[in-house]
Amino acid sequence: MLSSLNADLHSHSTRSDGVLTPSALAERAKRNGVELWALTDHDEVSGIAEARAAAADLKMPFIAGVEVSVTWAGKTVHIVGLGIDENNADLKEGLRQTRSGRERRAHDIAAELEKAAGIRGAYEGAMQYVGNPDLISRSHFARFLVEKGVCKSVSDVFQHYLADGKPGFVAHRWAKLSDALGWIQQAGGVAVIAHPGRYDLSDVALTALMEEFKQLGGVAIETVTGSHTPDQYAQFHNIARRMQFDSSRGSDFHSPDDCEVDIGFLPALKPSATPVWHRWQQLL
Repeated sequence: MLSSLNADLHSHSTRSDGVLTPSALAERAKRNGVELWALTDHDEVSGIAEARAAAADLKMPFIAGVEVSVTWAGKTVHIVGLGIDENNADLKEGLRQTRSGRERRAHDIAAELEKAAGIRGAYEGAMQYVGNPDLISRSHFARFLVEKGVCKSVSDVFQHYLADGKPGFVAHRWAKLSDALGWIQQAGGVAVIAHPGRYDLSDVALTALMEEFKQLGGVAIETVTGSHTPDQYAQFHNIARRMQFDSSRGSDFHSPDDCEVDIGFLPALKPSATPVWHRWQQLL
């Protein structure tokens, strides 16, 4: 049954804020039984060629992907693009523009951590974990604060220092939803709302997001993902069915040492789901 396929269509490498190279991530996915894999680095496609070649060597079907950072109603939302042409000029330029504000925000985060919490050297500390300087992110600061002993885990850092309203939080305006979907579609891909259960949105706002996403040509939501609870698997499966979205599945894997679910170890989609990967059956 197609819905039971061990597909993992959301993961990150050293080209954004993961800790494994694209090749090493491919090897881990294959070892963990992944039958269809996508690399979806944040606002970056430079790892796709390496990931594709590694997946081919491992005889593991591969889909080129990206995760685009979006500001919607004052909140940060992530949109995954799957089946993209990573060499599309419109997509590459849009991602370049989206990346351009990250370094400025990183300096602001470091300044806030020093001013509000007395934590010095955070920018330099975070940079030790950065594979791509254009993509310094909150995750890199979190790893530094864990290494420094400020918190025990990356999730603790976000909870106490880097989430909205905490000492190191700095707001940033990302791409517009319409722009992100336009870039993905120009590149021949399909758009997916990543981990919808993570966003601090009311039920009314979440519905509004999904309706606008659908109007703009979005086709799927992640129903089974690393940060969702079993109750949320059911909740978003029902939403996908009701709103006629395909369902996607992805661990959002970043690191073997700090992951809610390892790549390849999520539960299957429900049998009644329409898997987004029905669009790439020729790969299976």
